[in-house]
Amino acid sequence: MTAAALVRFLGPGFAVTLVESAEIGTVGVGEATIPQIRLFNAGLGIDENQFIAVTQATFKLAIEFVGWTRGGRYMHAFGEVGRDNGGVAFQHSWLRGLAEGVAQPLAAYALNNAAALANRMQRGPARTAQILPEMPYAFHFDAGLYARFLRDYAEARGVTRHEGKIVEVRRDAETGDVSALHLDGERAIPGDLFIDCTGFRGLLIAEALGAGFEDWSHWLPCDRAMAVPSERAADFTPYTRATAHPAGWQWRIPLQHRTGNGIVYASDALSDDEAAAQLLANLDGAPLGDPRPLRFTAGKRSAFWQANVIAIGLSSGFLEPLESTSIHLIQSAIERVLKLLPGRRISAAQRAEYNRQTNLEVDRIRDFLILHYWANDRDEPFWRARREMPLPDGLAHKIELWRASGQIVREEADLFSEVAWLQVLAGQGIAAESHHPLADQPPAAQIAEYLDLLAKLTAREVAQMPDHAAFIRQHCAAREEIAA
Repeated sequence: MTAAALVRFLGPGFAVTLVESAEIGTVGVGEATIPQIRLFNAGLGIDENQFIAVTQATFKLAIEFVGWTRGGRYMHAFGEVGRDNGGVAFQHSWLRGLAEGVAQPLAAYALNNAAALANRMQRGPARTAQILPEMPYAFHFDAGLYARFLRDYAEARGVTRHEGKIVEVRRDAETGDVSALHLDGERAIPGDLFIDCTGFRGLLIAEALGAGFEDWSHWLPCDRAMAVPSERAADFTPYTRATAHPAGWQWRIPLQHRTGNGIVYASDALSDDEAAAQLLANLDGAPLGDPRPLRFTAGKRSAFWQANVIAIGLSSGFLEPLESTSIHLIQSAIERVLKLLPGRRISAAQRAEYNRQTNLEVDRIRDFLILHYWANDRDEPFWRARREMPLPDGLAHKIELWRASGQIVREEADLFSEVAWLQVLAGQGIAAESHHPLADQPPAAQIAEYLDLLAKLTAREVAQMPDHAAFIRQHCAAREEIAA
């Protein structure tokens, strides 16, 4: 992704060199995205239908959370929820409607949620009512196929690729900057700016430059994952599913040619063998291999840009894929690199601003993930411990503000919008004790009519949408036939 973007947007005065080794495996389990991936692909000039076909992709409208509260399920759907009423945010009218017994569950007012549950898909403006929003969407795709697609893209536009392993990182004796990478076969690759995409190892940022690591396992204690693909399921859904289990959660990501599955867990609460058995017992199709283990620690680097090295991807830290943010964090890092791109001389101010922005974004995502774990009512030891853990101050304030007044404030660099926070706060059972006083001004009958109309318009729009698999088959199917 980084090489493709740099060669696309940098001018003729820049040369982009890629060093990688086919002998080194990749994590390669991240197959779910958020809508911003469309901006990245569009910026590269990639045709969306071609991308979907090449990467065996499907559409993603939401994430379904199952079992995070006892017996419950809800969706965090992309896009708007309801419609503001006279300048008052929708949740206040909805909260009043709940108190008066005239409101439906939040899902009834979210177009993406209703379409996902109905297994429907469309692109473009709403067809039946102008007041309804266009549905934002993301994708599930085969990460390996996407990587190969971008490699071809990058090399065709002038990226020089060197196959080989790095055996030494050479640094300038005076500045401490990285001056060259020495590869096996006595090859040297010099450079001015180095992007470290070496995964958890952090070969440049950590091993060569000594950037530390801030451990967040006290908030996000899952430190293991098992991943396995299975045969494509008949339930060809336009949403990701995250199902809680006694020591973590399991993902399900439907592609055109297979379903991606994985289990995320805490190793002090579940053994690797138990995790593998639990994963395989909860597939909805035959496995296409053996579960592949991964080990990680949730947290971030003490510096994302140090000297003339910028860490992107797993080398910069790791947040588990509960809200499909891993690929987005790569994308947002690339955007920051382009915006703060140095000339021949790198200033301390540029590094500081890059690190400041990245810290804010990662910290906000961390808090959103912690909310899912903390707001549970499950009875296993793992989950009881999550309820009892102290929260980061910013997250604790956001929860208390919601509880007291039904208000949600979006902070600087928060990836997730107010309605994203609303869906998780409400979906996980955190009740608001009040709402904005202006929501009490309309007569009761008017509030009831307003809520009823929004739900009916949403349902009518979804009813005319085509089936998700049929939509893919018509517009952007891979070579394999997609059954409806």
